[in-house]
Amino acid sequence: MARALFLSRSPDTAPRWIAIDGEAIVARGEGVPAVDDIPLTVIVPAEDVTLHWAQMPVRSTAQAVAAARLLVGEASASPITDLHVAVGDEGTEDRPIGVVAIARMRDWLNALAAQGIDPDAMIPAPMLLPRPAEGFVRADFGGDAVVRGPTSGFADEQCLTDIVTGGNAPVTIAQDALEAAVVAAIARPALDLRQGVFAKRDPIAFDIGQLRRAAWLVAAILLVTLAITLVQIARYSFAADAIEQRADRLARSGLPRGETVNDAGRQLEARLVRMRGAGVGFSQSAAIVFDAVRNVPGSEVRSLSFDSTGKLRVSLVTQNEGQVTDVMARIGARGLTATPSTFTSGGGRVSGDLTVAPR
Repeated sequence: MARALFLSRSPDTAPRWIAIDGEAIVARGEGVPAVDDIPLTVIVPAEDVTLHWAQMPVRSTAQAVAAARLLVGEASASPITDLHVAVGDEGTEDRPIGVVAIARMRDWLNALAAQGIDPDAMIPAPMLLPRPAEGFVRADFGGDAVVRGPTSGFADEQCLTDIVTGGNAPVTIAQDALEAAVVAAIARPALDLRQGVFAKRDPIAFDIGQLRRAAWLVAAILLVTLAITLVQIARYSFAADAIEQRADRLARSGLPRGETVNDAGRQLEARLVRMRGAGVGFSQSAAIVFDAVRNVPGSEVRSLSFDSTGKLRVSLVTQNEGQVTDVMARIGARGLTATPSTFTSGGGRVSGDLTVAPR
C-alpha cells in the first residue's frame, strides 16, 4: 500500500491524493490524506521545477550532483547557491536533472510538516509520464496538465508548448496507460528531489535488544580489563615474592653455618655490626683518621681504642695547636665528627685525645 499527494499549482486549490495497492490505484480523494505508516510520495507542480537531461556516467550521487550543478550554473539565470539540484537515473546515459529553488523546497516541506507529513519522495509531475522514444506525450492530473519529451518535461501551456514542441502536438496518454505509468513511477522514482540537504532523515529507533547487547559488550570489556589488571598484579606479586626469597637466600648465605634463622636480614645486619663494629666500623673510622694524620706533617697517632658504640678514641700528638685543628677538619670532611679533649704542651709538642664518631 502506498499513497501519492499531488500538490496544486494554485494555493487556493486543494491538493489531490491517490492510494495505490499493488499495481493499481484503488482510491482517490481531495485534501491531505490521513497520516499513518503508509509510504507517501509527493508530486510537485511542473511549473516549479526545471528539468534538464545530460549525459553523465554512472557514479556516486554526490559526484553526479556536483557535475550537474556545473551544467545548471551555466544554463540558469539564478545564482546556483539559491538552487537545489537533484539527479535521477532512467537507466540511460541521459540522466534527468531537477532544479528547484531552495526556498520553494523549504516552503513545501514546512507546509507538509505543519500537517504532520514527511514524504518519502518528491517527484516532479512530468516524471510520472513515460519517456517517449520520440515526440511528446501529454497527461492531465485533475486540471494540471504536463508534457514530456525524450529530454524535456514541463507544464502544458499553449504558448510554451508550441515553442518547445515546434508545433508538434503532444499525444495524450490514455487513462489506463497513464495510471500504470503513475504507479510505476511512484514505485521506482526516476528522479527524487529529496536529496542532499533535503534528503529524508531516518528516525532514530530505540532498540532495547541492541541496548542489552551494548550493555553486555561494555560489561565484557570491563571484565577483560579487570582480568588483565588482576593478572598484572599477580605477576608483580609473584616477582616481588621471588625477589624477596632470593634476598633471603643471599642473607642466609652470609650467616654462620648452623645459626637458627628467624629474620635473615636483621641477623645479617647484626653480624655485620659485630664484624666491623658499630657506626661505620673500626676499619673505616681508623682509615679516615690515619689519612687525616698522614696529610698533616708533624702529627702522629700514639694509640687507638674503639668501643661498642662506634666511637674511636685517638691519642694525637702534633707540633702545634693549629695542626690539631687541621686534623679535625680533614676528619670532618670525610663525614665523621672529631671532638677534642684538653690538649697540653710539653717538650715542644702538643698532645691530647680526639673522639671520632659518625655524625
